[in-house]
Amino acid sequence: MKYTQLGRTGLKVSRLVLGTMNFGPQTDEADSHAIMDAALETGINFFDTANVYGWGENKGRTESIIGNWFAKGGERRDKVVLATKMYGNMAPEGDAWPNHDKLSALNIRRAVDASLKRLQTDYIDVYQFHHVDRSTPFEEIWQAIDVLVQQGKILYAGSSNFPGYKIAQANEIAARRGGTIGLVSEQCLYNLAERRAEMEVIPAAQEYGLGVIPWSPLHGGLLGGVIKKEVQGGRRASGRAADTLADPTSRAQIQSYEDLLEKHGIEPGEAALAWLLTRPGVTGPIVGPRTAEQLASAVRAVELELSDDLLTSLDEIFPGPGPSPEAFAW
Repeated sequence: MKYTQLGRTGLKVSRLVLGTMNFGPQTDEADSHAIMDAALETGINFFDTANVYGWGENKGRTESIIGNWFAKGGERRDKVVLATKMYGNMAPEGDAWPNHDKLSALNIRRAVDASLKRLQTDYIDVYQFHHVDRSTPFEEIWQAIDVLVQQGKILYAGSSNFPGYKIAQANEIAARRGGTIGLVSEQCLYNLAERRAEMEVIPAAQEYGLGVIPWSPLHGGLLGGVIKKEVQGGRRASGRAADTLADPTSRAQIQSYEDLLEKHGIEPGEAALAWLLTRPGVTGPIVGPRTAEQLASAVRAVELELSDDLLTSLDEIFPGPGPSPEAFAW
C-alpha cells in the first residue's frame, strides 16, 4: 500500500479509503469485520463512515458495527485513521425534531457524542460535515469544532459535497478566527464519467490545502466492466448505471471504455481507480468492497501504472471540462 499526507496536515493515510456504507444494509456484521481485518492486512488505514449509515430505522448501525470491531482489540483503533460524518437527522423516521440535524453548535455537540458512543472510541480523527448548512454561519460551526478539538474528541474537520465557494468561505472564516486549522479534506463525487468537480471544487481544495477524497469512483458500477459482466451473465446493472446504459450514446461511450481497457489487458474497475490516483489533489478514492476479491482488485489499482497514451485515450472517451476558469469563462 502507498500512503500520502491528508491535504496540508501531517496525517499519513492510505491511497485507498475503505468505505463502510454497505456495512449493515448489505453486509452483515461478521462479513463487515472480515473486510475491515482484510483492509488492515493490505495496509489500508483510512476508514470512512457516517452517522446516518444503516439508513431508515437502522441509522447508526454502521458506526456500531465498526465500534464492535474496534472493541475486539488487537490495536485496531490505533491503526485506523477514522473519519465519520454528521448532518442528517438521527431521530427515528417520522419523529424528526428541531435541532436534530444540520450544523448548529447544538447538533454538532449532540452528534459527536452519539458517534463516539457507537464507535466505542474516545476520539474521531476526521470529523466531516456531510452537506452544506445554509442556515448556520461558519463562525458558529468553527466555535463548536474548536471546543471538540480542545476536548480531544476530534482532531481535524473535513467537508463533503461542498461547492468550491463554500470551501473558500469556510477556510477564510477559520483563518480570520485564528487558531482554527479549518477544513483539511473534501469528500466529493468524482470519477472518469463525472468530472464536474474539476471546475471549482478541486481547484478550491488545492488552493486551501484540502485532500480530495472521491466517492463513487466507479460511478455506481458503470466503470467496473458493467457491459462485460452483463454479456457474461453476471450481475446486471441497476440504479444509475442501468439508467445510463439505457441511453444509446452513453452505452456506446462505456463500450468504448471497456474495449480500450481490454486492448490494454486492464480491468475497468482497476483502471478507474488508478486514473483517480493520477489526478492532482486526490488523496485516495473511497472503495466499498463486498468481497475479498473486490478488495484485492482495488489494492492492485494502487500499483497500476497507466501509460500516457492510455491516459490520453481515456480523456478522449471521457473529456473533462478543461482548466478552470477557462472551461466556463470562454
